[in-house]
Amino acid sequence: MSNKVTDVVAELVSPILEDLNLELVEVEFKKEGPNWFLRVFIDSETGVDLEDCSAVSEKLSEVLDEKDPIEQAYFLEVSSPGAERPLKTKQDLEKAIGKYIHVSTYEMLDGQKVFEGDLLSFDGGTLLLEMKIKTRKKEIEIPYEKVAKVRLAIKL
Repeated sequence: MSNKVTDVVAELVSPILEDLNLELVEVEFKKEGPNWFLRVFIDSETGVDLEDCSAVSEKLSEVLDEKDPIEQAYFLEVSSPGAERPLKTKQDLEKAIGKYIHVSTYEMLDGQKVFEGDLLSFDGGTLLLEMKIKTRKKEIEIPYEKVAKVRLAIKL
């Protein structure tokens, strides 16, 4: 059920975001306690502010009221994905070259499943990550098909 809802909402919000020069990061539809939440995460090259979220929320709310694709009552939340936004597509990874990222893999690579470092390159099939281990730097290649999740990370 929730996958269908997220697909429909992604389709409905896309023209709104296009008009506002914003991009869709993710749509979530989750039950938390007794309540359902429809969360739409948006972003842009320059980031998003409260006005962007408010504009999208108002316009999307009108479309959702008109089309009525969700049976149960829910709370609509539109927000930024935050500093550690997920990188869901190959295009997201291409834009993240030069940035610090967190990668988890489906299986062990080089003895581990979690990696953090600077994304040096991405050719569509392999991520090249520069990690710092104590005082030395190490480059690791991670095949894209072995990536479970990847997101921006904050370097400490």
